[in-house]
Amino acid sequence: MALFCNFNNTDLISTAISLRSTSSSLLKSPNFNKFSLLSLKKISNSSSFFVRSLTSSSGNEDNNGDDNESKTSKKRLSEQSSWESKDSEGNDYLYRLGKEADNMNVAVGARAGVIDDLFAGNFLGRDSDIVFDYRQKVTRSFEYLQGDYYIAPVFMDKVVCHIVKNFIAHLLNTKVPLILGIWGGKGQGKSFQTELIFQAMGIEPVIMSAGELESERAGEPGRLIRERYRTASQVVQNQGKMSCLMINDIDAGLGRFGNTQMTVNNQIVVGTLMNLSDNPTRVSIGQGWRESDVTNRIPIIVTGNDLSTIYAPLIRDGRMDKFYWQPNHEDIVNIVHRMYDKDGISRNEVASIVNKFPNQALDFYGALRSRTYDRSISKWIDDIGGVENLGNKLLKRRKDEKLPAFVPPKQTVDALLESGYSLLKEQKLIMETKLSKEYMKNMDD
Repeated sequence: MALFCNFNNTDLISTAISLRSTSSSLLKSPNFNKFSLLSLKKISNSSSFFVRSLTSSSGNEDNNGDDNESKTSKKRLSEQSSWESKDSEGNDYLYRLGKEADNMNVAVGARAGVIDDLFAGNFLGRDSDIVFDYRQKVTRSFEYLQGDYYIAPVFMDKVVCHIVKNFIAHLLNTKVPLILGIWGGKGQGKSFQTELIFQAMGIEPVIMSAGELESERAGEPGRLIRERYRTASQVVQNQGKMSCLMINDIDAGLGRFGNTQMTVNNQIVVGTLMNLSDNPTRVSIGQGWRESDVTNRIPIIVTGNDLSTIYAPLIRDGRMDKFYWQPNHEDIVNIVHRMYDKDGISRNEVASIVNKFPNQALDFYGALRSRTYDRSISKWIDDIGGVENLGNKLLKRRKDEKLPAFVPPKQTVDALLESGYSLLKEQKLIMETKLSKEYMKNMDD
């Protein structure tokens, strides 16, 4: 050990005398080999003196051991503190936390090799996440899907096969596309059928929409996709549940229609999805890369009406598996029958309704049933006091005050056909009465 000290000229003699007396007492000590002699050496042209420890040959090894121990054992805040635990690269937890997410990362949690084993839970074979309950809000559950619904066998086979292939991709000696693109006409039940499959398989997915693919901040949607992808990976790792990332109506956010402008966020989102397809287990959200940071492979499912409007390299066969969904007459009758089954409508009656309104999307037949409720709702409004008292009755009533019970209408074939003709009339009015031509008469057809 060496130490620099500054002395004034007036203190030189007294310092030398005290050092000499100390050294003479040490020489006489029986434990001399445990101590060090001090020599005072003047640095040329300076009033500073260098104090050097002189060890005997017998005590040299012990002293070196003390020096090494002092270097390795820094002063810790506490012997039980996990904040100063080192990872495999020699960095402590606080360094990693700041480097990975600008001190705002909620995905660090308690990781093996960083936090004490007691808290990391390495005996479980996985890292524990101290804030996963907070981030779990991103995932979707399907408690609202009550009842018995029909899932088209072709649709189910395609979705289930894609999910299973991605979860066992490491066992297959073939290239497995990460993305499944389900596309087809409007209102054909692409998203609803997919959610029914998720419920049947016990999958807890992370679901996004096209509205999240654009932002006033450049790069934010791409980062959001990577965060949602990693969140789905945490569902698999921490909960032991299957998960996936689903993006609804992707062509509405990324598609090119006419002269629409390509934005920076569109390019980043496309690049992010392409990168995920090529590297599904190495996903960064801005932090430093780590060899141990391996993400679970998570299948991605996107829905859209026209995939031809999307950047072609993204939908190539190596990255995206395409599935065109157009339910046939048998599928439509089965799906609508399950929808009307609780109303007592037989399958033959459903088939007659479908035949009355051919070439309609599945959501049309769901709208029939919703339209039949209009008269019952109007009667219920009169029962609670009319339109003038709606606000007070619905929002400002006392806790012990109960609203009149709503009696749903009895569904009949005639009522459903009446609603169907009403909806069909509205469709024709929209197509035939184009008010935009009246407002802008000079506009070319």
